[in-house]
Amino acid sequence: MNDPVQEYIDQFDNETRSRLIKIRQLVKQLAPTAIEGFSYSMPSYKLNKKPLIYFAAYKEHIGLYATPNAHAYFKDQLKRYKQGKGSVQFPHNEELPLLLIKEIIEFNIQHLLAK
Repeated sequence: MNDPVQEYIDQFDNETRSRLIKIRQLVKQLAPTAIEGFSYSMPSYKLNKKPLIYFAAYKEHIGLYATPNAHAYFKDQLKRYKQGKGSVQFPHNEELPLLLIKEIIEFNIQHLLAK
């Protein structure tokens, strides 16, 4: 069975792979009806045909792309991380903030289901 998300995850070392798997499991747990895909060369999830969240691994960090609205809402919690418009970088040399990622996903779910 062709699973581009799993193929993407499998290309990384154990530690990075573990971090990606944790994010993937979190998305699937919180948004079981989200459509999993592969867009912009990274795992992507859509809910109500709208972007829910994307994530990707890089040499020094995990990039999380959760829409500008979510990043604006969580600006205080995210201020310690390097950011772009709608993106945040979680360095590999720090613990992955799974509770914060969970809250961001839940925020996006509520926002998308309200539409």
